[in-house]
Amino acid sequence: MDKSSNDYLLSSVKNALRILNSFSLDEPEKKVTDLAKSLGLGKSTVSRLLATLASEGFVTKDQETQKYRLGLSILNLNTILTSNLEIERESLGVLQKLVNDIQETSHIAVLDGTDVIYINKVECKHPVQILTHVGRRNPAYCTSSGRILLAHQSEQVIEQALSADLQAYTEKTNTDPESIRRILKTVKEQGYCVCVEELRVGVASISAPIRDYTGQVVNTVTVIGPIQRLNASTLTPYVNKIIGAANEISARLGYRKPY
Repeated sequence: MDKSSNDYLLSSVKNALRILNSFSLDEPEKKVTDLAKSLGLGKSTVSRLLATLASEGFVTKDQETQKYRLGLSILNLNTILTSNLEIERESLGVLQKLVNDIQETSHIAVLDGTDVIYINKVECKHPVQILTHVGRRNPAYCTSSGRILLAHQSEQVIEQALSADLQAYTEKTNTDPESIRRILKTVKEQGYCVCVEELRVGVASISAPIRDYTGQVVNTVTVIGPIQRLNASTLTPYVNKIIGAANEISARLGYRKPY
């Protein structure tokens, strides 16, 4: 295969993956024209790629609305992935115990590039909840889980996260790279992070680091709730419980704190 053919195939694979990644809970169905416009591709290219993805079950087409949505092959891959995620197995019971104790929704998060992704979740039973979901992607620089994870990364990763155009999601979003660097240093030293209304108005989050058997910070335990319940009066007891949950999961992953 010559270089031009190889480049064409690589481009097609990349664009097919971009199509799959464009679906979300907010937009679970899309037309060819919507995908072509959002991805900057020709309609014929998108139609061809969708036909290929549909033949393998990765997308399916609603003949009435002419919209595409993700197919069952995605679910099969998800099942394989989650069944092999040790962190999911080891964290579920700890998260359930934490939620029962503090009555707030808890997550496990992981760093992916300059974003954080929730890979496990246990919901609280409060009638007023914060809408989150497994697979949700949030920016690292303005979330408690992201700051914990960034704080333990190399300078190169931190620079990459803070050199981009940092968006202000609310009036309280910190978009100053040098200020965030100072926060990351503090977060690393104190062992937890609190973010209040930086990503969404009325929402606060608290995170603590999870370490694997090598001692590397690989995930976080994150609790999210409305500021009416996550505030100064609950901060200290909640932080201690969240750190305790993170330490327990770390121990289950094989981490042994040095003496």
